[in-house]
Amino acid sequence: MKDESPEPPRLCPVEEERSAQELGRPGWVQQSGAADGAMPAIGERRVKLPAVRRPASEDIALSAAAAAPRPSPWVRGPAWDGAWMLSALWLAPLALWLASGHPDPESSPLDLLYLGLTALFWIGHRLCSTWLAYCTEAYRPLLRAQPVRFIVLPLLVTAACFGVFLPSDAAFPWTREQRLVALAILDYALVTYHFAAQHFGALSLYRTRVGRAACAHTRRMDRLFALGVGGVLVFLADILAGAVAYQDLWVDRWLLPAWLASAYQGIRAGAMLVVLAATAAMLFAEARAPRRSLPRVLYVLGLAAMVAIALHPRSLFPFLVIWTSQHWILATGLASQTPSGEPAPVQGSMRRLLHGLNTRAWAILLLLMVSSVLLLPLFEVEANRQGGTYYGDRIFGALATGLRTSSWVPTLVALGFATGFIHYLLDRSVYRLSDSEVRSAARGLLAPRGRWRVSARGPARVR
Repeated sequence: MKDESPEPPRLCPVEEERSAQELGRPGWVQQSGAADGAMPAIGERRVKLPAVRRPASEDIALSAAAAAPRPSPWVRGPAWDGAWMLSALWLAPLALWLASGHPDPESSPLDLLYLGLTALFWIGHRLCSTWLAYCTEAYRPLLRAQPVRFIVLPLLVTAACFGVFLPSDAAFPWTREQRLVALAILDYALVTYHFAAQHFGALSLYRTRVGRAACAHTRRMDRLFALGVGGVLVFLADILAGAVAYQDLWVDRWLLPAWLASAYQGIRAGAMLVVLAATAAMLFAEARAPRRSLPRVLYVLGLAAMVAIALHPRSLFPFLVIWTSQHWILATGLASQTPSGEPAPVQGSMRRLLHGLNTRAWAILLLLMVSSVLLLPLFEVEANRQGGTYYGDRIFGALATGLRTSSWVPTLVALGFATGFIHYLLDRSVYRLSDSEVRSAARGLLAPRGRWRVSARGPARVR
């Protein structure tokens, strides 16, 4: 998820509160000596102001402005955000509890939890940005206004992936296996940045909801924390655990000096100090902010907890479960809310059917989760290229096993890489909130919860 400030960067302003009385006072009334009974300043002549009657409609509008509350700092509410946006806070203790007491966490009950989360959210989250871009009324204007970003580039990426994997070994100077390794290393680099960018986007979304979208200082801190702690330190933890994709072919050969491998305990300790210092700086800055955000505080703590688990030397599997599941759950939750404020289509039965789904968050969630389960064995052909557990075998049995030995393997590998790269590309496009058209399409995330209706009796909340 990508966010950039929609306004020119400036320092964070001190929050100013105006009372209902101030909202109701005409702007041309001077404060000094204008009120009845006030002493005129030296040299100031008292002037009696003429009585002015405002229309009743103006009084109603001013009353509504005075009564309207600030937008909620939560995307939907504490319970929903806690389940979908802040899932690290419950995933981390749950994963550690399930893995405790087992010498090998991959043989513990944690593996069963990861089976369920992978089946329900892995492929579904990959389809989220594609659904938003091509199956919602909210983003339909963007397909016409930005065809290169939403149509041309995804088609080129798809053609490139199939063009790399479908030709035989003799068609290129590199075999299919060598081509797969090259794209796998590229995919690892992109997915590491993609995860970190999502953390920056979530922090930016919460910053926007409390009216601090234009705060340049906070935006810089968010970016450094997300990319530094959620990107660089996670990459370092993967290196120390030997979990980087084809690490022996590039990291160990080019990026990992001998002294780094022998000093990994000290490096882990130093990285933990960086995590603690960066987290403390973020929390201190939030405490001093004019408009504090509890969801931001909780998100920072959740991200710090996940990275701390990654730097734990016992096993990387609990971190893998927490890190990937948090990413999938957050992406799926956001996709269910983003199109909720889209306009109704004027024609087309299929468009009306899709609109009915898009305005019901539970329907989108159900569709994405069912699709994730059904597509699991197809995409595991590409994902488990270095071995590992095939969860699709436990659900689909011989069907999943047969796909990995069929003649469709090159096509399925190309499909897996293409959908992954398109997911990274479209995620950046559908959540690029620096674009006014994207902000309009994503109004379901940015609009306050509920709306206000003004009548002669005053403002009333409509849910």
